Amino acid sequence: MNKKIVLIDGHSILNRAFFGIPDLTNSEGLHTNAVYGFLNILFKILDEEKPDYLTVAFDVHAPTFRHKMFEDYKGTRKPMAEELRQQVPVMKEVLQAMGIVIMEKEGYEADDILGTIARQCEEAGLEVSIVSGDRDLLQLATEHTKIRIPKTKRTGTEIEDYYARDVVDKYQVTPGEFIDVKALMGDTADNIPGVPGIGEKTATNLITAFHSIENAYEHLEEIKPPRAQNALREHYDMACMSKTLAAIDVHAGIEYQIEDALLKDFYTEEAYVYFKRLEFKNMLSRFELDTPKNQAEQHFKTITMLDEAETFFAEASQELGRSKAATGIALIAEKGQIYGISVSLSEEKTVFIKTEGFLTESYLLEKIQMLASCAALLVTPDLKALLKQISIPEEQSCFDTTIAAYLLNPLKNEYSYDDLAKDYLNLMIPSRMDLIGKLSFAKANEEKEEELNRLACYTAYISLACHTALEKQLEETQMLKLYRSVEMPLAFTLADMEMEGICVDAEALKIYGEELSVKIQELEQKIYDQAGERFNINSPKQLGGILFDKLNMPNGKKTKTGYSTAADVLDKLALDYPIVSDILEYRQLTKLKSTYADGLAAYILTDGRIHGTFNQTITATGRLSSTEPNLQNIPIRMELGRLIRKVFLPKDGFVFLDADYSQIELRVLAHMSGDKNLIEAYRHAEDIHRVTASQVFHTPFEEVTDLQRRNAKAVNFGIVYGISSFGLSQDLSITRKEAEMYIKSYFETYPGIKEFLDRLVKDAKDTGYAVTMFGRRRPVPELFSSNFMQRSFGERIAMNSPIQGTAADIIKIAMNRVRARLKKEQLKSKLILQVHDELLIETADNEVEQVKQILNEEMQNAAHLEVRLETDTKEGSNWYEAH
Repeated sequence: MNKKIVLIDGHSILNRAFFGIPDLTNSEGLHTNAVYGFLNILFKILDEEKPDYLTVAFDVHAPTFRHKMFEDYKGTRKPMAEELRQQVPVMKEVLQAMGIVIMEKEGYEADDILGTIARQCEEAGLEVSIVSGDRDLLQLATEHTKIRIPKTKRTGTEIEDYYARDVVDKYQVTPGEFIDVKALMGDTADNIPGVPGIGEKTATNLITAFHSIENAYEHLEEIKPPRAQNALREHYDMACMSKTLAAIDVHAGIEYQIEDALLKDFYTEEAYVYFKRLEFKNMLSRFELDTPKNQAEQHFKTITMLDEAETFFAEASQELGRSKAATGIALIAEKGQIYGISVSLSEEKTVFIKTEGFLTESYLLEKIQMLASCAALLVTPDLKALLKQISIPEEQSCFDTTIAAYLLNPLKNEYSYDDLAKDYLNLMIPSRMDLIGKLSFAKANEEKEEELNRLACYTAYISLACHTALEKQLEETQMLKLYRSVEMPLAFTLADMEMEGICVDAEALKIYGEELSVKIQELEQKIYDQAGERFNINSPKQLGGILFDKLNMPNGKKTKTGYSTAADVLDKLALDYPIVSDILEYRQLTKLKSTYADGLAAYILTDGRIHGTFNQTITATGRLSSTEPNLQNIPIRMELGRLIRKVFLPKDGFVFLDADYSQIELRVLAHMSGDKNLIEAYRHAEDIHRVTASQVFHTPFEEVTDLQRRNAKAVNFGIVYGISSFGLSQDLSITRKEAEMYIKSYFETYPGIKEFLDRLVKDAKDTGYAVTMFGRRRPVPELFSSNFMQRSFGERIAMNSPIQGTAADIIKIAMNRVRARLKKEQLKSKLILQVHDELLIETADNEVEQVKQILNEEMQNAAHLEVRLETDTKEGSNWYEAH
């Protein structure tokens, strides 16, 4: 059996992958979709072909012999997209790290290199497979050279295969004749002129009949139709030149040794490092090598015996007492179960003490508390988790590596120890996926105990090892003050809130759910009556058929699976069609029931309270998010949604106080933009939306209608979010021209805002990030996209992030101040919930006036702006009444 070589057309496959796979970036902001797609195709080909040799050819950005012959060759091609251009050198580095031969030569295209190597290999008795997205390479097909053309789709990669006989079957000409067809018909992609007036069909007919351009010219009189005859007669020179341009040179002057391309194991340690850096986590399983070992790992130790633990803690506390060094501590826990504690005193001393036998949770937590108090600096990847288990005084110096990494790059999905090692220590170490795959800690403890122990040790060790680099970068990016004065105290605030929780009346929640069920059933019947039949309202396919086929509603958008019934489609129909309005209400109520009426019940613990999670490192703007359950997304636009707040109750002897910032983002906009008109309006305590309506619609203040005020409100808040005229026209159901007029008039009213927003975009383009009043940075890579829609989105982010991010910073500062003041005044009242611009305090009956004063003072003084921060505080016997 003959040996086999696979030859890959580098730029062509990269190009295919780039356009076939949505944009991907790694945490460094490097675009990676083309490289990822290329590797997917490469692995698929190699798995199928199992070749002995492999070579990848690339074009060189320099004129070839074709350009010297015809100056405009490829002259119509658009420049390569910047996101793709960045990936070409990365792709070459990855291939080199895998030990794969790369060929390129100035003066030749990759096609010529591939053709030359293919001829050379076939003459040496090898079977050849050429992989390219370019059908021009079909001219190289023979009985022993196969051309493989991949099509990259979201569902995977499909490949068309062509030997010489397959080319004849599909195109009615041989591979050699394929060149002549292309020469006659021309090629807009390569700007090969061809013969004017001869298209693909005529070209194919001519070559099928005469087999070459030269032979066709010798038999001009036999050519039909006369139009083609005349065209070839008049443009024969152009046809010959086009043939030379279209023909691949299979005798290119390259030096190529087949044996150099012998396929070795390319899953090398060097390649592994690249794959980790590119964050191709699902490809790492292909590497069977032992992941690169870090020196510290040889000192890792697992402790399971009480006497050994006693010795460790005694020696560690003595050492810390002497050295006053930093200590890395990580709680190894999942779903409420603690599997142990990992401690790192240095690279040479990192241990994982497991909860086993006499090493109980309470014993370990007591020892860790003692150790933490000895450390000059407590370093941890999750301070909030530790605070919920042990008591750490706020004056204790602490460093949370996850929060620090989040501030430095808020666009990442996670801040795992291996990512921190890569980004801040330049170390490649095994990730959780490498060590225990998708196993839970409970399963890993049974099946991969040793790997779980390594993971635990790495968690503490990397935190300790990288905290200095993280602190240095925070200082360099001028975010150290934000980190120390806002984010770290916030970890204490959130830990208190989560431990305190909020009381829920389980019986009232059940009744609320039953009431929803009745309302949902009534709506179902109403919808069926209007439709004239029963159907599955939750099935987009069935619903689309009812609305657009049976009831003939306008503007149906057909997709592959049927009509779109997305909210934006139905919203436009709701005003004119009662059934659509009912369907939208049905959707809201069913979501209310499943997510809240039914969903919340699962989170009520034995103390009758829900202890949700507040996430500090999720959103790019700096806002907090809430999960398990999400208490920030309880619907408040519809009365039925608001009513669910009635099931949230204060404990006996307490009431709820709810304080809400008034128009905080608009006030931030007024301050940051310095617009005199907006600042003046706020200083005179006027209704800002009515003022805006008066100015924008040229109407006396007293005569502004409710509709004008509502529209002005939409413009006010829309501007904060960088709204476009299209977006505003959709929101207000007005024409795009009217929306443009509103926005133009708004900027004439508040000229300082226009200048400010333009400056924000310019600054973000200059620096690559948007920044809040407190120095929080939000990278905006979208500004540098070659895609217009992405760039526009980036501009909106650049306008919005400084405003929304500043508002988020202010509410965090307010939370910290309110909590500190409640503690300082030794009150029983506790901050228990934050929802965007709103704080909820469970307030003792005899502390109401004192807490009201604290809320107003601390929230209003959280930041000093050109316009006063206003709060609205309400009291109630449940959350509904207090809001």
